[in-house]
Amino acid sequence: MLSRIHPEDRTSVSETIQNAIRDASDFECGYRIVLEDGSIRHIRVLGHPVRNESGNLVEFVGTHVDVTQQHLSRKALEDALVEINTLKEQLLHENIALRQEIDETSMFEEIVGKSSALQKVLKEIETVAPTDSTVLIYGETGTGKELIARAIHNLSSRQSKAFVKVNCAAIPTGLLESELFGHERGAFTGAIAQRIGRFELAHQGTVFLDEIGEVPLELQPKLLRVLQEREFERLGSSRTQRTDARLIAATNRDLSAMVEEQKFRADLFYRLNVFPIYVPALRERPEDVPLLVRHFAELFSRRMSKVIEAIPAETMGALTKYHWPGNVRELQNVIERAVILSKHGVLRVPIAELSAKSNGVVKNTEQEPPVRKRVRTIVPPLNREQVIQTLRETAGRVGGSGGAAERLGLKRTTLIAQMNKLGIDPRSVTDQS
Repeated sequence: MLSRIHPEDRTSVSETIQNAIRDASDFECGYRIVLEDGSIRHIRVLGHPVRNESGNLVEFVGTHVDVTQQHLSRKALEDALVEINTLKEQLLHENIALRQEIDETSMFEEIVGKSSALQKVLKEIETVAPTDSTVLIYGETGTGKELIARAIHNLSSRQSKAFVKVNCAAIPTGLLESELFGHERGAFTGAIAQRIGRFELAHQGTVFLDEIGEVPLELQPKLLRVLQEREFERLGSSRTQRTDARLIAATNRDLSAMVEEQKFRADLFYRLNVFPIYVPALRERPEDVPLLVRHFAELFSRRMSKVIEAIPAETMGALTKYHWPGNVRELQNVIERAVILSKHGVLRVPIAELSAKSNGVVKNTEQEPPVRKRVRTIVPPLNREQVIQTLRETAGRVGGSGGAAERLGLKRTTLIAQMNKLGIDPRSVTDQS
């Protein structure tokens, strides 16, 4: 009998039979047999001991059942389950990949543009967002610094928590401390109830301090303490509160110049300037103007239940050439007004007014046209190591395509001035490397 059993099953079957004979007990086992044509069948055996009148084991009776079909069915089912799990896992990965693709196209849905200057900003957002580092956003008024801050929050692990915004320039100096840190009842005249501060509200979330340059000097040490030690006291209380709020700050002022003028604390500036992001002005990315025009035209036409079907090429050209001193905010207001005035599905923008502004002409007046002040571009301070590393990567080339100035987002003359200030000679950098 054992010679018919599959070689891999013989030992276990032999042991089962020997044990059953020794113990005169029931047994059950399964094994494979090999037929003369080489095919394999699966057998299930049940055995029962038979004793004589003296109680001695005489024989075993039982059944041999061919369970090949059941075995094959079970194997097919197991294989199907494995395949299902594999497909399920593959589908999960595809779903994750699809989500990532959707997120990559929609994570900046409110930030419209495809220029290289804006793409550089978006890459910086993706880099710093997953961390808890403090971010300082530079840029002129109306460039969309709040949108950048919200994008950083939405891409961070704190996205499910609060995003608390404070406009430091819009709050009276005497009330700013209470707004940020809260106060107890009776802390000052008019404090009729306890107030929770913004840092306390943003625990495990994000605090966005817009116009950080407007924070008065006397309040800056408390702000520095929150950043360094994560603790503060409410006005009128000696009890220390703790907060795990991430800080994102924004300014349209040159904080480094304010530090030199002693209008801003140097230690607070360096604590804020962990990861600076410069948001380019709209005139620095004119290729984004047509996209923004279409975006705002669609947005406001939908709100006003109007249909804008066409934007004349002359209109788009004039909008692209305009210097936009008010940046995206000014463009948004111009398009909103244009949608209100538009009829018959054609966007009508008062081009003459834009041309007058561009030429410095004041309508209905004989006064001399005002001299336009050059708008100073705010450039985040560079450290020596950052400049040297970039020069090494560009083999000491300062200007031109792919040069150090382009990589740092600066004009060649600006970079040269900063190199002179830092005492860096590009030739010595390449010699050392």
